[in-house]
Amino acid sequence: MKPLPAILTDPARRPKVLDDCVDLLNAEVESKSGLTGIAIKGAYAVVKAVKPGFVRIAFDDMLEDFSKRLDPFFQKAHADAQPVAASMTARASEAADALLGITDERATRAKNTAVKKAYDKLRPMAKKHVEAAIPRVSQMIEKNTADIQDDE
Repeated sequence: MKPLPAILTDPARRPKVLDDCVDLLNAEVESKSGLTGIAIKGAYAVVKAVKPGFVRIAFDDMLEDFSKRLDPFFQKAHADAQPVAASMTARASEAADALLGITDERATRAKNTAVKKAYDKLRPMAKKHVEAAIPRVSQMIEKNTADIQDDE
């Protein structure tokens, strides 16, 4: 199977993938409730207020790392002849660790103190939330790779 980074970062596909990533994050944030939901929604509002389009720019910047980190899950699903969403969701904890590795590395390099503070405040509960997002993440990947054939 073609590597996930080659698929998701293809110039013809990338804009749609980025739209789907932003939609996915918006849906995840909106789905949060209670005190934790209030904190997440507040932090997300701060991040979005940093500059217009910041979330999309961040996804664009992270898409290659994102797809590299999730490629082993994508390849395993295909090797096992399983739907990507089912396979990745079954390994949500591992997939969450892979994705958090990216944001942890980037947060340590962030120059914007508001973004860094928001990330540091939310990081302790991040794994639970990223694990909860894996079904949507894997469905987004499945959607954006559905037309790719094994023999490419």
